Amino acid sequence: MRLIQNMSTISEYPTPENSSNRLIKIAVVGGSGVGKTALVVRFLTRRFIGDYERNAATLYSRDVQVDGEKVAIQVQDTPGVHVGSGLSCQDQVTRSIQWANAVVLVYSVTDSRSFELIGQLHQQVRESHPNARVPVVLLANKAELTHLRQVDRQQGPRLADALGVAFYEVSASENYSEVHGAFRMLCRGLAPPPGTATPTNAAEKRKSSLMPRPKSPNMQDLKRRFKQALSSKGAGQVVFHAERLILQYTHGTGQ
Repeated sequence: MRLIQNMSTISEYPTPENSSNRLIKIAVVGGSGVGKTALVVRFLTRRFIGDYERNAATLYSRDVQVDGEKVAIQVQDTPGVHVGSGLSCQDQVTRSIQWANAVVLVYSVTDSRSFELIGQLHQQVRESHPNARVPVVLLANKAELTHLRQVDRQQGPRLADALGVAFYEVSASENYSEVHGAFRMLCRGLAPPPGTATPTNAAEKRKSSLMPRPKSPNMQDLKRRFKQALSSKGAGQVVFHAERLILQYTHGTGQ
């Protein structure tokens, strides 16, 4: 995993030229203290680190395998936002969402206020990409803290259904597989279908399907015509005619 830079210059960061053919840009958005950074680091490194500087707004980059294809992933960890008259850090969050081609919305099951933010954040995603269907995943983090739960287990799936997005309840601290599965699903939503032929391969397949297959010699017909030649021609002519028949059938003309 590589830390690229802070978000103040995110729009200026170029697509890597020496990495892979595809670049996936993911913005992780949610309330303050919901565990966004822990989720990002868990996904990219498998490690869990519980203490981070809040609102750091950092950009991470790493090459990963998605269904056998090597892709470059950049993950933007955005500043936390708060409920109020509007979303705090509005410009930074908006810029991050506009930059991304996939979004993870995060709330903590221990913070009902972070859950209340999700509808506003999802609306901001749709407004930032009015003409594109940007894949979105809703993550409920800190599932292990059952004694501190403020958001019922059924509320997350119901909200995800209403918004038309995928939903995962995960624990960044205790379960890497759940976190990895959520991000992997998001990446697969942007991947081309497995086995998609390149234009060159497709053209070659079409060309080969139009080429006539050589005819197999009909041995019975060859014998019949050879006997006719024996009965009607001299020895030299028979040899010449036989060689001509063999050449015709070898090249598939059969004429």
